[in-house]
Amino acid sequence: MTSVLEIERLTVSLPKGADRPHALSEVTLALNAGEILCVVGESGSGKSMTASALMRLLPPGVAIAAGRVMFEGQDLAAAGEDAMRRLRGARIAMVFQEPMTALNPLISVGDQIGEMFRIHTQLSGAEIEARVLALLEEVRIPDPRQAARAYPHELSGGQRQRAMIAMALALDPRVLIADEPTTALDVTTQAQILHLIKDLQRRKGTAVLFITHDFGVVAEIADRVAVMQHGVVVEEGPAAQVLNAPRHAYTQALIAAVPPLAARAPRAISAEPILVMQDVVKTYRTGGFLGRGGRVTHAVRGVTLTLPKGATLGIVGESGSGKSTLARCLVRLIEPDGGRVSLDGLDLTALSRGRMRREAKRIQMVFQDPYGSLNPRRRAGELVAQGPMIHGMPRAEALRRARELFALVGLDPAATERFPHEFSGGQRQRIGLARALALEPEVLVADEPVSALDVSVQAQVLRLLAELRERLGLSLVFITHDLRVAAQVCDLVAVMKDGEVVEQGPIGEVFERPRHAYTQALLASVPGRGFGLAPTAA
Repeated sequence: MTSVLEIERLTVSLPKGADRPHALSEVTLALNAGEILCVVGESGSGKSMTASALMRLLPPGVAIAAGRVMFEGQDLAAAGEDAMRRLRGARIAMVFQEPMTALNPLISVGDQIGEMFRIHTQLSGAEIEARVLALLEEVRIPDPRQAARAYPHELSGGQRQRAMIAMALALDPRVLIADEPTTALDVTTQAQILHLIKDLQRRKGTAVLFITHDFGVVAEIADRVAVMQHGVVVEEGPAAQVLNAPRHAYTQALIAAVPPLAARAPRAISAEPILVMQDVVKTYRTGGFLGRGGRVTHAVRGVTLTLPKGATLGIVGESGSGKSTLARCLVRLIEPDGGRVSLDGLDLTALSRGRMRREAKRIQMVFQDPYGSLNPRRRAGELVAQGPMIHGMPRAEALRRARELFALVGLDPAATERFPHEFSGGQRQRIGLARALALEPEVLVADEPVSALDVSVQAQVLRLLAELRERLGLSLVFITHDLRVAAQVCDLVAVMKDGEVVEQGPIGEVFERPRHAYTQALLASVPGRGFGLAPTAA
């Protein structure tokens, strides 16, 4: 195979005071024409830094210290900024993880794609418009003309990612770098984007460097795999070899941490309900005038579900299915428009705001983004102690309890003095758990609590949740779009689509014999579906 891009002993230095001297240490990789090379590893492994170094988009204080990056006879590591500007987008293009931050919110999608042609070609306005529409059609965005006129916020997450891919492929680059492009997407949208990238790569012969921490994605699309740890490539080889016969202990540990899609052995669960949802409804109205006209969104449509004591009820579905809205209705963060939510016989929806504040300690929530839900100006221990103090616990006792909770969730009690930014993502999620547990709730509502975490950290948090459930007698509502995760932690599952529950039952029964076409489609869309199918022990 012909190498399109050759990375030779690339070393990237970090600023003084960082946790290690180098972000990358003597990384050597080759990307061949027409292949997909997946670079995998945990956060901090150096995989995204590799992409930034190739594009010469390193953050301040981070610099290439040694090595070469050879592309079309030129060393990108030593190239001037003018040369890089000519190459970026035209010969080497990049698709970012979060298109909403990569796209300009004030410029229409069509104009942003068209900018590639205005900068790098001499095409007329009419020719650029035709190219933009053709690209949007090529990445299978419905109604390309309307999408071109739309602003980024007016498109769905999957459509925004398709628009980014259209922009990246506008000038037929030889190399496409995709940095976690499907991490934030639903399983069906993720499957569509992966199929799109694979199809475009085959038809255009583009060499793709695909960065991910998801081994299901690797199993789905990779020709070759490079595994990174602490800035070093620890293993590299054909995808089948690395996935099925990994040689390095780190690779083996990462693959072992991938949750299998098969449900674990069922547990005996109580028949006594702790949380009952009856015909819960939530409708949003936007636009219009004085309550008339505008757009009506039926976020939750008559949902009826029961959570037994000591059990975990999973709620799965795509973005927009209503699962997170339902979660917020359960804890009265938003008010349902109809129906009842009963906690051990007490109708929460009928309580006054003041009474609900007093009862809130019985049902607590863990959020998807632990950093966004933690006050950056408060020490971690104070954040955990805050709830008990509001409910009357003396400050000294609440801080002592916070240290105990830190130990319970696997954190050093001395770390209560640190601020949220001084913790890793997995540690921040543990702080979120400790804060929710501080009030000794009967029910924990966890909204996508592991979706942003690496596979090994994800496995640790899931084990912790299972241990806490058993030790503290918790009952859990677990919201997720990751069916592999649901299979490992849930006793029961409800599948939501367009605000409705279309199927529910024991997790093993629903996943092994799905009745509804939507459930079948979700399961069929799981990337690398055949990867890691052995069920784990109960």
